[in-house]
Amino acid sequence: MSEPYCTVWPDGATAAASFCFDLDAESAVLASTPSAASRMSVMTHQSYGPLVGVPRLLRLLDRYAISATFFVPGYSARRYPDTVRAIADAGHEIAHHGYLHEPLGGATESDERDYLDRGLAALEEVTGNRPVGYRAPMWELNYRSPALLAERGFLYDSSLMDGDSPYELATGRGDESIVEIPIQWALDDWEQYCYLPGLVEYGVIESPAKCREMWSLELRATTSEGGCFVLTAHPFLTGRPSRALALAEVMEQAADAPHVWVATMAQIATHVRAQNLTPRHVTEPEI
Repeated sequence: MSEPYCTVWPDGATAAASFCFDLDAESAVLASTPSAASRMSVMTHQSYGPLVGVPRLLRLLDRYAISATFFVPGYSARRYPDTVRAIADAGHEIAHHGYLHEPLGGATESDERDYLDRGLAALEEVTGNRPVGYRAPMWELNYRSPALLAERGFLYDSSLMDGDSPYELATGRGDESIVEIPIQWALDDWEQYCYLPGLVEYGVIESPAKCREMWSLELRATTSEGGCFVLTAHPFLTGRPSRALALAEVMEQAADAPHVWVATMAQIATHVRAQNLTPRHVTEPEI
């Protein structure tokens, strides 16, 4: 059986890495608990991301000459247009992350289309560009989602967890596919840092040293096997000082690693598309 995943990287690189930031801000809370809009302290916990976290993270990315991908809900773009434009002006990719960070589980096809189209309209309105990448809120994709994304011209998605390297994901419509860039929960700062009384009480606040060690080990292991390391952080979480410092050490490790191509998700997806891989069909299990 031929290898379905991308194993060839550009310019002599033997592995790839990408740093991603989900600019959820208030949307991550409002989607599940609209009444939280009246909780001023909770809202400021979330607004820390676009107001303080993003500028700090942009400085770190500039220090290590890393181009990153920011997945932005349309609501966040409209609420913080100057922040989103600053990200784009710094040379980073802006990608789609729903409109109000709406979970897709249980959503109708009509709802899902609406979330996609409203998010696209908002991002185009703020940045002047149409995004080519998508990430489902909470990484919860539906089996119909790839076809809806391809229908809107998306190049790639980054919501699934079945590989260490990207691949072509069949949409179920003929030979049509989109690039899938897999992720995993261990490389998401939400599980490490997010705690909000009355909203995310299952969370714990871990030491940044633990996260640095975990992410550093995963970076070393994934790239040693020729894979694609994808780290997801949220500016309202990792934008805090000590956490940003820990992330900076992982960035430095990636930037200094020989033969590791550090790129945006769009750059990675464009490279994968050029490999002409046979699309994989991810099918719903029969029960």
